[in-house]
Amino acid sequence: MNIQEMDLVNIIEEDGFTTQRELAQKSGYSLGKVNASLRLLVENGYLGKDYELTEAAEQLFRERSPKGAIILAAGSGMRMVPINTEVPKGLLEVRGEPLIERVIVQLHDAGIHKIRIIVGFMKEQYEYLIDKYGVELIYNRQYASKNNLCSLALAGKWLENTYIIPCDIWCASNPFRRKEVYSWYMVSSQPDRESNVRINRKKELVVIGEEEIGSRMVGIAYLCGKEAEYIRNQLENMKNNRRFAQAFWEETAVKEGKMVLLPRLVPKEQVREINTLEELRELDENSDQLNSELLDIIAETLDCGQQEIREIEALKKGMTNRSFRFRCREKRYIMRVPGEGTEQMINRRQEYAVYQVVEKKGYCDPVCYMDPENGYKITEFLEDARVCDPMETQDVRRCMRFLRSMHESGMKVDHEFDIFGQIEQYESYWGGTPSIFRDYKETKCKMYELKEYIDRCEKEWTLTHIDAVPDNFLFVGDRIYLIDWEYSGMQDPHVDLAMFIIYAMYDQDKAEELIDAYFEGQCPENTRTKIYCYIAVCGFLWSNWCEFKRICGVEFGEYSLRQYRYAKEYYKIAKERMNDE
Repeated sequence: MNIQEMDLVNIIEEDGFTTQRELAQKSGYSLGKVNASLRLLVENGYLGKDYELTEAAEQLFRERSPKGAIILAAGSGMRMVPINTEVPKGLLEVRGEPLIERVIVQLHDAGIHKIRIIVGFMKEQYEYLIDKYGVELIYNRQYASKNNLCSLALAGKWLENTYIIPCDIWCASNPFRRKEVYSWYMVSSQPDRESNVRINRKKELVVIGEEEIGSRMVGIAYLCGKEAEYIRNQLENMKNNRRFAQAFWEETAVKEGKMVLLPRLVPKEQVREINTLEELRELDENSDQLNSELLDIIAETLDCGQQEIREIEALKKGMTNRSFRFRCREKRYIMRVPGEGTEQMINRRQEYAVYQVVEKKGYCDPVCYMDPENGYKITEFLEDARVCDPMETQDVRRCMRFLRSMHESGMKVDHEFDIFGQIEQYESYWGGTPSIFRDYKETKCKMYELKEYIDRCEKEWTLTHIDAVPDNFLFVGDRIYLIDWEYSGMQDPHVDLAMFIIYAMYDQDKAEELIDAYFEGQCPENTRTKIYCYIAVCGFLWSNWCEFKRICGVEFGEYSLRQYRYAKEYYKIAKERMNDE
């Protein structure tokens, strides 16, 4: 059977046969196509002479009808900021009903009770569903670093006569059936520039080019037969391949330029994917989730109504925080929300004290709001800003002049940043878990050798940024702003040079260029040696920091490895210079 014939069999199974014209209305096919398809179904033994289903058709339904469902609910839903800091996206409420509960009830109404939910972010909030609906939860440990292909792979062995459903979907009417006859993927009638598939004349879902407009991909699918087997095999082959770490499961369904699944087209009003606060507001302006603490803070700070908070979008997830940008009236702003484990690593009262000093001097971006208890912060978004390019000599020189001016400004606060104290503190957060580096203890001893030299050196003591890395220098016209002062405290200002070097992943030649730019070619040799010691020690510090974040579920890939390498390689360089001295 082709898709037209299978659609007609589905309609006859659900509603019975009335007239060809009514079948045409329900199916969307022309009357001529309906008549031709009915004739073939009779000839092939799937319909009787009065267009009733035959035993062959009933057998097909028995073989292909649903047995279970997989709901994908592991992701953090970064586009749902700021709501995703308080509730996972599957539990967003529309008209008093959590999205995921609506899906579960619709599945139950279709006779489907074997439901597995892949969870990750805020997994504990889904636990109540086990008792309320008898579902099974499957935990995806890699939810923060991989996309939903990894989630679906955890349920690969159950992908047979199974629905796949994203948790952030709201369906006006029940999209699930007690009986299915073919594998399909749901798309809506809404054109979508972000989609990479469209329905062609043959009723296939074909992959399109970047400039083409596709059909809105809803994400709901049904798998049975050979298509289910194909996708199971693809998941097994792709799940451990780094190339597919950020892949969506739909990539497993593509073969030779088209999906192996047939399209199921629905009106755009029928299914709504809720990816952003504004989409939720459009569907249900009275949703309880719109009463967000963060939205209340923004409204009070900017003296606006919540309806004026628009164009909300998540920014790239930072190493320490989550941030989102939004517009209020004619201006744009950024709100920072602390990330996983941050409360153990950042003293927000100390950070608040730093901002009281640097904002007066104009070194930081304009701050509209800051809470010294929880670290929430709102700043003006600097239009037309760009970050420092660490490979561009003029950019680096400008940053070093700015940094030296800041260091020489005499700014002070009442706390210091103790590098070795932080090394020990980060290590304590591992909870007894040994380092992933086999020679960690040996390397740590070498860092304390360097401490002896550092302690003997003469040092100025001033407010030091600590995280003065290329990405934190913003160029706006002729002006530079230095952002993200979370780790700042009293320290040797030359630590800032080391931090810039290791974050930019400079080799020794580039490190020398930066030191010369800061000192304008007049750096004393013992100071240069001290900076090399800082490069090693700071690399070790951030390696420890990365290990803690890894335990929190956040991976930094090459960054953590390179920081550990800085510790070992610059220990050797510093020791050689000490011997020469």
